[in-house]
Amino acid sequence: MRFLVVGLLILVPAFAAAQDSLSSARDLYASAAYEDALAVLNRLPETNRSQDDVRAIEQYRAFCLLALGRTAEADRAIEAVIAGEPNFHPADSDVSPRVRAAFADVRRRMLPGIIQQKYTEAKATYDRKNFMAASQAFRQVLDMMNDPDAVAAANQPPLSDLKTLAIGFRDLAVNAAEPPPLPAERFKADAPPPAPAAVPLPPPAIPNIYSAADPNVLPPVVIVQELPAYPGQVVVGKVGMIEIIIDENGQVETAMMRKSVSPTYDALALATAKAWRYRPAVLNGIPVKYRKAVQVTVRPQGRSSSRNVTDQTAHLAVLQLRSKSDCRPCRMEIPRNFRGMSGV
Repeated sequence: MRFLVVGLLILVPAFAAAQDSLSSARDLYASAAYEDALAVLNRLPETNRSQDDVRAIEQYRAFCLLALGRTAEADRAIEAVIAGEPNFHPADSDVSPRVRAAFADVRRRMLPGIIQQKYTEAKATYDRKNFMAASQAFRQVLDMMNDPDAVAAANQPPLSDLKTLAIGFRDLAVNAAEPPPLPAERFKADAPPPAPAAVPLPPPAIPNIYSAADPNVLPPVVIVQELPAYPGQVVVGKVGMIEIIIDENGQVETAMMRKSVSPTYDALALATAKAWRYRPAVLNGIPVKYRKAVQVTVRPQGRSSSRNVTDQTAHLAVLQLRSKSDCRPCRMEIPRNFRGMSGV
């Protein structure tokens, strides 16, 4: 009898673990027991999960939450799925059009940021001269840009500029990764000697782009560096980062948001950044390209409604720019509807 009791005690945890399996949650979801399915998913251990298990758990969590009308929680679960597997789409046969639409909405919101992150990782791999891996990473970036949920964003800055760069670096990485052709085999003695094997051309040189990490380079000097006024009411402070490449003529060659302020303001800021002008960076008396990061800080407006000069200062939308390339901050206070600003 004692052995029987001990055996039952051993079997109870195993039975509970079986009940809390992912398959149990699937069965409960299929039978419309959404709350019970969520309870099972919440009890699943968080250790030793594979990437597929994490995706499946968050996927069914999102399904249950959507069925219960808990949209905000469902969005967070979908975000976890997309962050781990950006190319994931729920199968049409598994879910309703409403669920597919919810996944598509979250993917449209997340993919631009994921694409920029993947591009940065691919460029770092290229800089390490791991050309084979870099070519595959740039292909992944371009495939994501062609995703139906990302096409609209990919056809507009900053992703449209990023797409041009990704295509160029992909081709360079492919050319650099290809081994040189093997020498042609010798023909038989009675055959004429083979023509010499063509020497592959080296990949085209990429112009050096300097930054604050290069102490011998004199950084560019601002001529015009204006930002648009922040549209709407400023309630919570925001911090963004614009990265630009200044060419040898002092013009902005590319501009992208490294850290977003807001989708609306990002587009305004990038369009304005293309018109910034500088005296170009100089190396040994020769103008060179230069990468510069500009931090944008938007502070909340004051609450005073007085119109005198002192109180009007409390109504100014404060934009603070800090150039990471030369580490010299410049703070300017401008009215929200004031359009001109220069000299950073």
